[in-house]
Amino acid sequence: MKFYFAPMEGITIYLYRNAYEEFFGEIDKYFTPFIMPNGKRMFRSRELLDVLPENNDGIYLVPQILTKKSDEFIKVARELKEMGYGEVNLNVGCPSKTVVSKGKGSGFLKDLEELDHFLADIFDALDMKISIKTRIGVMETEEFEEILEVYNRYPLSELIVHPRLQKEFYTGTPHKECFRMAVEKSRNPLCYNGDLVTKEDYENLIKQFPKLEQVMIGRGFLRNPALTASIKRGEGLSKSRFREFHDKIYAAYRETLSGEKNVLFKMKDFWSNPVQIFTDYEKYAKKIRKAQNLINYEKAVNALFRDQDIQEETSKGTSILPLEQP
Repeated sequence: MKFYFAPMEGITIYLYRNAYEEFFGEIDKYFTPFIMPNGKRMFRSRELLDVLPENNDGIYLVPQILTKKSDEFIKVARELKEMGYGEVNLNVGCPSKTVVSKGKGSGFLKDLEELDHFLADIFDALDMKISIKTRIGVMETEEFEEILEVYNRYPLSELIVHPRLQKEFYTGTPHKECFRMAVEKSRNPLCYNGDLVTKEDYENLIKQFPKLEQVMIGRGFLRNPALTASIKRGEGLSKSRFREFHDKIYAAYRETLSGEKNVLFKMKDFWSNPVQIFTDYEKYAKKIRKAQNLINYEKAVNALFRDQDIQEETSKGTSILPLEQP
């Protein structure tokens, strides 16, 4: 099985990825938070910083591009190829209303003729691997059959399917029957993405799709960075290891970001997922959220590590109950 780290906007940037690779690793592909070009520029400064090869040494990184204009995609992809990248990913999955209203992300699924023309253009122009991360439709699951027909016309390196509709955002249960349709009818290699939070989630998925070869995980890795080790070998998450991981990321943000507020914002984002695997974490999570300076932040974090432990199930590498999506 290959494990992919899903892009999480604002969190899984190169500083996070490098720390994760150092302390946990076992990721076959990392995907960048989406690059959103426009007519005036290819990369925002933070996007460029995130894909610079020197900031991603030793990891397999796939830049993800969010656009509905084929010329923008081609231009960015060619620039990335010049940097040494052999694969790019098209985002047809983002359900955000601000993105969808512009016909991007899963909003692209509203006009399959336009999507078809877009794919024809980029595959004609580019000599590199192109994968797609997609939703199964906008409003109805019945849309997916026609969507899949469009994808089947092109030699995708991979089709990464998050089996939810755009309108569902991250709520409800993924439509596994649609993924089964993809297993039966897709002409391209498949990767599953969606609600893989625990080892038990992964095991249940493999029972349903025993021939599956790739999975993409996002919040599961953010909440339990040792999830791959748990799945592969039953190894749990050590509190001391997690403390080192946290300290590495905290130091990296303090070194690269200007001002306490920017560091605090990033670290509060960091804690939004893994704080929930600690015992009796609620009051500590509240103190972290309410910290107005780094001194109070450090006090709250030190108290959490001092007073509480990683939940027994996670520390032993067994399953915990899934936690609600933010």
